Amino acid sequence: MGQRITTFASMTRLMAIGLTATTGGCINVSAPDKPIEINLNISVTQEVVYRLDGEAKSLIQQNPGIF
Repeated sequence: MGQRITTFASMTRLMAIGLTATTGGCINVSAPDKPIEINLNISVTQEVVYRLDGEAKSLIQQNPGIF
């Protein structure tokens, strides 16, 4: 019985090696001819909210040439 299991294991290994060897030529990895192009359409909307301190606002109104 022990030799039968060993023979089965050997046959299984040989079949796995043979299958791997036959499918080894089917895989082809190559770089594309054209560059890969990625289009990203991004819309950025920004709202700026500002508050001016009352004292600063009156200072600017009194001295318009400050800025």
